Amino acid sequence: MAIEETVQPPEEDQEDAQSGAENEPAAAGGKSKPRRRKKKAAKAPEAPAVVELGPGVEVLIENLTGAVELNGQLGRCETVNAENGRWHVRLRSGEVKALRPENLRVQPLAQAPSKGKAQAPSKVNGKAQAEFDAWVTQTLRNVQSAAEQMSSTERLQMDSEFLGYEFSGSLRPAHVTPQMDAPNNCEFPDYAKHPEGESVSENAHIRKRQDAPVLEGEELLIMREACRLGREILDIASRFVKAGVTGDEIDRIVWQACVDRKVYPSPLNYNGFPKSVCVSPNEVICHGIPDCRPIVEGDIVNLDISIYHKGFHADLNEMFFIGQCDEESHNLVRTAYNALLAASEMIRPGNFYRNFGDVIHTTAVKGGCSVVPAYCGHGVGRLFHGPPDVPHYRKNKAIGILKPGHIFTIEPMLNVGGSGGDTVWPDDWTAVTTNGKRSAQFEHTFLVTENGCELLTARLGTNVTAMPPYNAADFQR
Repeated sequence: MAIEETVQPPEEDQEDAQSGAENEPAAAGGKSKPRRRKKKAAKAPEAPAVVELGPGVEVLIENLTGAVELNGQLGRCETVNAENGRWHVRLRSGEVKALRPENLRVQPLAQAPSKGKAQAPSKVNGKAQAEFDAWVTQTLRNVQSAAEQMSSTERLQMDSEFLGYEFSGSLRPAHVTPQMDAPNNCEFPDYAKHPEGESVSENAHIRKRQDAPVLEGEELLIMREACRLGREILDIASRFVKAGVTGDEIDRIVWQACVDRKVYPSPLNYNGFPKSVCVSPNEVICHGIPDCRPIVEGDIVNLDISIYHKGFHADLNEMFFIGQCDEESHNLVRTAYNALLAASEMIRPGNFYRNFGDVIHTTAVKGGCSVVPAYCGHGVGRLFHGPPDVPHYRKNKAIGILKPGHIFTIEPMLNVGGSGGDTVWPDDWTAVTTNGKRSAQFEHTFLVTENGCELLTARLGTNVTAMPPYNAADFQR
């Protein structure tokens, strides 16, 4: 979830950031091509590439003489204790065990198992799909909404705050149902029960101007788990999204997925935000409030998931194509992803936070898009939005140097064409483009490591040390 920019560029740089008209060189770096393996009768098949143990690697536990009940279980490596050489492996049950490397066999990415209720793999068999559909049906039945008692005309009626408002684009809001109660089976952030959703801890940070914290040990393990759970919930929400479903239904699905995992949906009541997820279609830049409007063929939709687990927040989002979308939308989404990819490749100790904006801006211009300078990435962990600030435009004044243990989001918002201008609807949340053209955004939560970065919100079974090349099929619904 983005925060409003606190490090504004000089006036001339704002104009430059929104112009998008310069002809700049592309960011460095290329995409590797998958190798084709050819069968030759005279040779034995090639051995698979060796994957070394590391954070995020999936492993099979085997050959234990003690605690033999662990043999055959699957888990994910998290950290290693350098003194005794044991890896901390998180089992599918959530339990963490310290194990020697010789008892861990690396699993190929394609064989990485899914976990949890209502998982969302890209390809599922009929039984898994039936189980997911049954869970969705049960959730929408149990998690009640006032929309179910309304006619279709009433659901599409704009709320009174929009009367007389002149919209910049073709999107129109529909009715927003009352805010749901907080889940009762999880730990609450400090704003959850506040009448205005005020976060005392974040306000204290603003007054003290604290530096970015360094996470390690048990705190880092909890943060990894929070991000893993956030990833699961985004995968569930994105599996559900399609033409015909409403933002109100997505909100109920996300709320229940949080309840199932005993976590709190971070957006709920944060500074008064009324829902558990941000749903931002088409010209909505960010902070879209889920309403009763059905998603339609040709929409592009951003789902922004943030959760709170045992004192730590996780934050991530992705764009999705709903059916057949025009080439302009495909180019926009692709460029937004590649902007985040280019920035992620710069994450390493000693780099400056201000440098991310240069490569993001260059990638945006190359793709015929512009950066929205009004919102930025941010530190995340004990605070939902904390230090450092991570602006996405060139010549920004962000302070700070990356250090191992820093955790933050990068979440560039790009608009079609040369204007990065934004305005906010009368609901005081929904940020939209000033010219009505479409906007797109991707977000990951990153950990700075000794040698680079770890994608704490990576998809299960993918490389956690580098974002994969863009693949439109991953986001097609």
